[in-house]
Amino acid sequence: MGVPKTMRAVRIAEHGGPEVLELTEVAVPAPQAGEALVQVSAVALNNTDLWTREGAYGRPGDPKALSGWRGPIDFPRIQGADVAGRVVAVGADVDKSLVGRRVVVDPAIYDADGPDANPVGLMGSERDGGYAEYVTAPSERVHDVTESPLTDDQLATLPTAYGTALGMIERARLRAGETVLVSGASGGVGLALLQIARARGARVLAISSGSKIDSVREAGAHEVIDRARDLAEQVRAAAPEGIDVALDVVAGDLVSQGLPLLREGGRWVIAGALGGYNVTFDVRRLYLHNAQVIGSAMHTPTHFDLLMNLARQAEIQPVIAATFPLDQAVQAQEELARRSHVGKIVLHP
Repeated sequence: MGVPKTMRAVRIAEHGGPEVLELTEVAVPAPQAGEALVQVSAVALNNTDLWTREGAYGRPGDPKALSGWRGPIDFPRIQGADVAGRVVAVGADVDKSLVGRRVVVDPAIYDADGPDANPVGLMGSERDGGYAEYVTAPSERVHDVTESPLTDDQLATLPTAYGTALGMIERARLRAGETVLVSGASGGVGLALLQIARARGARVLAISSGSKIDSVREAGAHEVIDRARDLAEQVRAAAPEGIDVALDVVAGDLVSQGLPLLREGGRWVIAGALGGYNVTFDVRRLYLHNAQVIGSAMHTPTHFDLLMNLARQAEIQPVIAATFPLDQAVQAQEELARRSHVGKIVLHP
């Protein structure tokens, strides 16, 4: 089938509120050497979409600076990191058999070629993303999931949320039988953490609140800790021996409250700052108990390969909260910002 010359896309030309999202007609990108052109069937939203749009990432030495994920954004930029779709064309030096395959794109831009490379950029921030009918990606970042029983919507939820979750779990060296505390458990990363940790044989204590508690329990949490009540007291009641691993996307006050709840040799892994980025804690609780605080940004290529294997076997079941057409990207981001949903919000280009 022929690829059209132009496509609809949602771009930002500056940092700001939802009003800076602009639906526009642009040229379909041509795949360069080593790239594939993917027709987007679903693109999932992430907090990173909001923070990139707002410029909320700060910079080393200047936490209040307007910035994208890893520095200044090259405007205009098409947003959207999480793409599922089909390959419709390939550039030079790419295996032609990829055309027609159903794929998930690894959105990370890595600092090196190896299997343990670190992500230093992100599709939708450092290069154009999937709030569009078509997107290009390096062919080695395009993963064939044609055989997966998951829907395109479910596949689109995987890269950032489940990639981030798997990166946290791998860096935490989580083992079967350990007790895990998951913060922000009703969000995209939180639900992913809960599902993967449970699949790995861990006992999961999930922090949530209000109307979301039942959904988090249904998603597989062994115990739900109510954020509105005394956190330490509930954790001690549920895990008198302490917790082995905290998987935390909230940070803020939770770190100072939670570190004393770690067992000897416990690991506290942080991959977000929904609760605030200025953290204070009693450093004696760290060194006297051989505890570790670990930063975790997304995933490595090795982690992403593991994730795609989970997708092909459908060992995870992503939860879709809502879907919107591309021309309602503003409403979709506003819904995400309200945080009243459980699961992932998906756009259909």
